[in-house]
Amino acid sequence: MMEAWFMEIAKGIGKLFLNPLIYWFILLMLFAGYRRIKRERMNFGVKVFDVFSEGKHMWSVSIISGIVISLIALGAGLVFTYETILLISIVTIILSLSLKFAMLSASYTIGISYILLLFLPLILENQSYVNPDLFSQTNFTGLILLLGIFLIVEAFLLSRIKDNDTYPELTLGNRGVWTGQQHVKKLSLIPFFTLIPTGLITPIAPFWPYFSIGGEEFSILLVPFIIGFDHIIKGSLPRSAAVKLAKSIGLLGGIVLLLAVGSVYVPSLSVIAVLIAIIGREFINYKLRVKDREKLAYFNQTDRGLKVLGVIPETPADRLDILVGETIVKVNGQNVNNVNEFYLGLQASGASFKLELLDVAGEIRFIQSALYEGDHHELGILFTTEPYRQQLKHYKKETSNA
Repeated sequence: MMEAWFMEIAKGIGKLFLNPLIYWFILLMLFAGYRRIKRERMNFGVKVFDVFSEGKHMWSVSIISGIVISLIALGAGLVFTYETILLISIVTIILSLSLKFAMLSASYTIGISYILLLFLPLILENQSYVNPDLFSQTNFTGLILLLGIFLIVEAFLLSRIKDNDTYPELTLGNRGVWTGQQHVKKLSLIPFFTLIPTGLITPIAPFWPYFSIGGEEFSILLVPFIIGFDHIIKGSLPRSAAVKLAKSIGLLGGIVLLLAVGSVYVPSLSVIAVLIAIIGREFINYKLRVKDREKLAYFNQTDRGLKVLGVIPETPADRLDILVGETIVKVNGQNVNNVNEFYLGLQASGASFKLELLDVAGEIRFIQSALYEGDHHELGILFTTEPYRQQLKHYKKETSNA
């Protein structure tokens, strides 16, 4: 018995690399990161985060989540066909072709796959090119269980977002003034074990596997699953918005899980669950956009001080724990209201500098440090100003007219 389990686990891990989603995940990070860096250079004249930043700091959570989901899936006996897993992979790839992570919630990837699996058998009956029984065996209750679990994982990932982990951007406000906004954006690959029909593993109890689709022998497969999100925040600190989002998505996941359990006894509840998952996720997105639009721009240009829009990793600002959302009011005792005053104040300080900041609670704090050779000329702090590309155009125009 144990030998069969070990053999199937080893084969299941090996088959992970046959799933196209593994390679698409790497390409997705690469292409999305390249496009973001291009936007960063246009806005700030510098690369802020590296190309794989969206997937960084996610591996520990991904592995732990994968282990927990594997224990649930194998313990409950979730059985899926290769065709079901392949369809979810294809749907995920198609939804991410725009390189936007907003559609990579389980509500969409598993939800749309569920709907397709519901109707594909009816469609295939009326043609002769593809085997009509290809999608005849689908574990709909198991899919809804996975959907609810992955929504809770998505909520957990969102709750871990920190203000300095978000991606700053400049945008033109309604009054023609440049303001800042943040992308709460991450991508995570979560591998988990599940059962597949046919193999060396036989039932270990009369009730196991509980969520089966027939058959008396099973194998184990390590399945990659991609979770992504991208929310634009203008009217508040990104972390506070992320925490509220996490609570709403976690609640949605809990509701879907309850309906999934209910669908064991009333199968039609799984259809209601998938509709609630998709519509609920869309409503959460809509509610976020409406509430954020009603607020004044948080990262706007003010008459007193400079609000920190972003911090470049591995720079003095990062080393000194300067946080996104804080306001720098003085440099070496001099008031600063624009970037030029900030830069001149730093240049006049010699080999050291002292900053006076207002934190997000409005409390004053001081930072003092030495300036080292090779340090970023603005300490690696990004402010809400006119985009670098616009500044460059104005500079070229002035030099050509001189």
